[in-house]
Amino acid sequence: MPPMPPTHSDLAFPSDTPSDTYEGSESSESDTIWIPVSDMMAGLMMVFLFIAVLYAQHADERHRGARDSLKAWQASERALHQALRQEFAADLPRWNAELEPHSLTIRFLSPDILFESGEARLQARFEDILQDFLPRYIRLLASFAPAHATIIDEVRIEGHTSSRWGEMEGTAAFLHNMALSQARTRSVLAYGMQLPALTAWRPWMMRHVSANGLSSARVMRTPHGSEDEHRSRRVEFRIRTRSKAQLSALMEQVAPSGRSAD
Repeated sequence: MPPMPPTHSDLAFPSDTPSDTYEGSESSESDTIWIPVSDMMAGLMMVFLFIAVLYAQHADERHRGARDSLKAWQASERALHQALRQEFAADLPRWNAELEPHSLTIRFLSPDILFESGEARLQARFEDILQDFLPRYIRLLASFAPAHATIIDEVRIEGHTSSRWGEMEGTAAFLHNMALSQARTRSVLAYGMQLPALTAWRPWMMRHVSANGLSSARVMRTPHGSEDEHRSRRVEFRIRTRSKAQLSALMEQVAPSGRSAD
C-alpha cells in the first residue's frame, strides 16, 4: 500500500512554533541590552557624585581661605591702631588731638594753634607739635609697612574748614575754603619733608603721603546735628588701607571657578 502524503498537521511551520518559546527568546535579548545601559547609568551617577564632592571640597577651601585672609587683614588693622595708641596716647591730650580707631585717623582739633584765620602759614605752636609728631608717626608707619605690606595704601594729610568764609556762605564760601584747606595741607607736608629727622624717610613719604584740602565737605556735627564750626576747622592724618583691593580679592576667592566677582 503506497504511503499516505503528509497531512497539514504533520508539517512544522514557524508560525506553528509555540508562542511561549518565541516570547522567551525576545525577553532574553531585551535583558542583554538593558543590563549594560543600567550599568552605564550607575557609572555616570558615580562620576557626577565624585565631581560634586570635589567641587564642594574646593568651594569649602575657597571660603576657608577667604575667612583666613579677612581675619589677617582685620588683625593688621587692629595691630596698627594698637601701635598708634601706644605711641601717642600720652601726647594726644596736650595736643588737643584724638585717635579715631575705625578710620585710623589722628585729628588735631585746635584751630587757634594750627593756623591764623584765613591763612595757610603754620603757627609756631603747631610747628612744635609737628616736629614732635611727624618723625614718630612716619617712622612707625614705614616700619610697620614691611610686616603688613597689604594694608597701608596712602597717608592723607587732610585739611578741613567750617562752611563759612567771612560773611560768605554756599558755593562761594566752599570754593574759598577749598583753596585755603589745600594750601594748609601743603604747608604741613612741606614742613614735614624738610625736617632733618625725616631725611631718611623722604622717599617713603613721597610714595605714600599726600596733601588733600576738603573745604567744608566733612564738617563736624554737634549731638543735635548742627555744624560745630570750631571742631570743623581741623587737620587730620588719615591712613587709607587697601580695603577695596582686599575685599575684591576675597570676592575672587569665594566666587565659583571660572567666574570673576563683579
